[in-house]
Amino acid sequence: MPEAVIVSVARSPIGRARKGSLKNIRPDDLAVQMVEATLAKVPALNRADITDLHLGVAQPAGESGNNLARAVAVLAGMDNLPGVTVNRYCSSSLQTTRMAFHGIKADEGDVFLSVGVETVSRFMNGFSDDPKAQNPRFAEAVQRNRIRAQGGADSWTDPREHGLLPDVYIDMGETAENVAQRIGMSRQEQDEFSVRSHNLAEIAIGNGFWAKDITPVTLADGTCVSADDGPRAGVTYDTVSQLKPVFRPDGSVTAANACPLNDGAAALVIMSDIKAKQLGLTPLARIVATGVSGLSPEIMGLGPIEAVKQALGHAKLGIDDIDLWEINEAFAVQALGSAQALGIPIDKLNVNGGAIAIGHPFGMTGARITSTLINSLQHHDKQFGVETMCVGGGQGMAMVLERLS
Repeated sequence: MPEAVIVSVARSPIGRARKGSLKNIRPDDLAVQMVEATLAKVPALNRADITDLHLGVAQPAGESGNNLARAVAVLAGMDNLPGVTVNRYCSSSLQTTRMAFHGIKADEGDVFLSVGVETVSRFMNGFSDDPKAQNPRFAEAVQRNRIRAQGGADSWTDPREHGLLPDVYIDMGETAENVAQRIGMSRQEQDEFSVRSHNLAEIAIGNGFWAKDITPVTLADGTCVSADDGPRAGVTYDTVSQLKPVFRPDGSVTAANACPLNDGAAALVIMSDIKAKQLGLTPLARIVATGVSGLSPEIMGLGPIEAVKQALGHAKLGIDDIDLWEINEAFAVQALGSAQALGIPIDKLNVNGGAIAIGHPFGMTGARITSTLINSLQHHDKQFGVETMCVGGGQGMAMVLERLS
């Protein structure tokens, strides 16, 4: 059975939505630049040998609609390359990598492109989900959480225990507040974790790690963007602890201990180890195993727990076998809470900072974290890594990687 290996990665800088460095570039144009960049790293590959282009985007509407994957393939000059657009919210481009992994394992293709993109700046009216399209059977659940958001409800309990539907449309910030209540994590713990994210990102910028991880983007006016907008120097607990809660008047989730809204894209070339050998390529990493899980939408932040257990089970590895961990920091409470539940040592977690500092363009993040994890395994000379994330709607995803070069 062939192994699925990653031979090339490219990820753009991450811009702040609506006011940052990438606000004026379309998602398809941004994704094409990353596709071209990752293919340029494997000149021995004949583009005609690519089986499929899988593209993840969490809000596939507006400029990100109309099967964005196919538009990207054509814009990149690959008219004969099919493309499919995938939406698993925050893990959309981890899902596309998983699809490539499965395609190779099933011997249904030798080479795949896994791409992720999100340009929140280009959403026409904020998020593109239409409230009028929501199933009215969830109306009671939605109203229940509106009351909680206004400070008029008790601590979170599982609606299923009371014979009620959970709110599948719940705001992600509300889910973070629910997780904080459920696991008893304090505001101070969340703020300290967010400070850690910025401080580690600052160190990684200083030692050149992030410069290596980033592929510059050229804008229409010729401007070159080569750095993430998000990381801030000198962030301290005294500063972040002064911010007010965003989602509940008596809550603990703030703009500082949650990820910002962002723009960005990333792309990977994934192929069979047999094809890589034929082309004389030295793969970066092997995809060992993946996992996906579901749980109540109202505590989606704890999704990584079961997803990681699944992936490690498939890989026949344990927590202690993993050298480095990347848990997407949608919110400090969910990333730290998941790590604590799994028993992940903090000194192995997001060692160059995470999404609180770097940013979280939803559809891009799965592929971005793959790039970061591979570079981090190389930088620290380690073998095994896991990336995982919580997913809107009540899910988790995880992937185990083995560094090969």
